[in-house]
Amino acid sequence: MSTLKDRLSDGLYGAGWATVKKLPEPVAAGLGRRIADFAWKRRGKSVLRLESNLARVVPDAGPERLAELSKAAMRSYMRYWMESFRLPTWSTEQVERGVDIKGVHHLRDGLAAGRGVILALPHLANWDLAGVWVTRCLGLPFTTVAERLKPETLYDRFVAYRESLGMEVLPHTGGSAFGTLARRLRAGGLICLVADRDLSASGTEVTFFGDTARMPAGPAILAQQTGALLLPVTLWYDDTTVMRGRIHAPLDVPESGTRAEKTSVMTQALADAFAGGIADHPEDWHMLQRLWLADLDERPEPAVGAEPDGERVE
Repeated sequence: MSTLKDRLSDGLYGAGWATVKKLPEPVAAGLGRRIADFAWKRRGKSVLRLESNLARVVPDAGPERLAELSKAAMRSYMRYWMESFRLPTWSTEQVERGVDIKGVHHLRDGLAAGRGVILALPHLANWDLAGVWVTRCLGLPFTTVAERLKPETLYDRFVAYRESLGMEVLPHTGGSAFGTLARRLRAGGLICLVADRDLSASGTEVTFFGDTARMPAGPAILAQQTGALLLPVTLWYDDTTVMRGRIHAPLDVPESGTRAEKTSVMTQALADAFAGGIADHPEDWHMLQRLWLADLDERPEPAVGAEPDGERVE
């Protein structure tokens, strides 16, 4: 059964990449909305979890408002997938027209000073599109980390896809990713990590929308060990076809304290930056899994069908 499910997952993603990228833009967008609405109406576990997460983000929202938000969030999530399936066919001009990110001087200034830079972002809007914008429009290669998915062929698809977009992708296995990332940063390079959900049960606890969650400690530790700048990034969609975003000011390494204490302070600051962006655009936060400690149980959530988004760096 597991093998059959794995083959089905791989086949569905393969069909998406092969078929959706050939569709005209309006047709692909319309298809994404229909799929999102169908999934939302089914009220499956992922949609219910999304709605539960949004209830923490917007605590004063009643049932009708939460339903509106979860429906909009599913549409935003499917927009992510429709865009991602089509990204390999986008020209540099299309990418440039489709992205508007402020605060780029923080990134450029850090690299110009010879310091490595860590861009850390939550599951907002389309982080793959932002990555393509960085590689093509800014001309900056970067390194990221991908969670291993099942089946292995699906993981290979994601790695090949992201490498085709100009990214260096490291697997989060064997403990070697952290060392490679540190070397890239010490050489003055750029790394990008999705960092709002810890999958290891060994991350750093933070206060997030009034309750305790756990987020990866890797970005803060890398900044401490390498002297790299740690820059939070938030993204969102508006009513146009353009994805907006902001690169925030660097998070300082505390002058005193143990490494664990410094990591805690920096990860909390990162969580606060993420929370600001999510609160402003809750419908673009694609968190369909458990996040807060109060919602977790002893069973890890399966990685099948999830995005290998580079968050597991401890």
